[in-house]
Amino acid sequence: MKNFKENIQKIYSTERLMLLMMILNFLVSFALAIYGAIKLNPSASVVKVGYGDIGGYRDGSWTDLIAFPILAIIFGILHNFIAVRIYQKRGAGMAKFFLITTTVLIIGAFIVLSRLVQEG
Repeated sequence: MKNFKENIQKIYSTERLMLLMMILNFLVSFALAIYGAIKLNPSASVVKVGYGDIGGYRDGSWTDLIAFPILAIIFGILHNFIAVRIYQKRGAGMAKFFLITTTVLIIGAFIVLSRLVQEG
């Protein structure tokens, strides 16, 4: 934990862009978690939970959509810890690439969830 605190201080002093990317990653994932939790509809017996290229939309239970808020929490918290670890081992460039990839995945999850909610 001591190394983590030192790495955060080093990121704050030398890599402000990476720190901003970490904050953006957390905020976007927090927004996805809130949006996913709000859009859960326990009163609906069947909702759209997936999309396939051949078969179209798949029906399922609303509990299948709990994966989106859980995914958002994992992306927001765990991936920031992983980014700090990557910064320690591989440097700022690789950590920034990891954060950009994570943010793109979160935005993709937003798009998928919003389309599933619109169809349901």
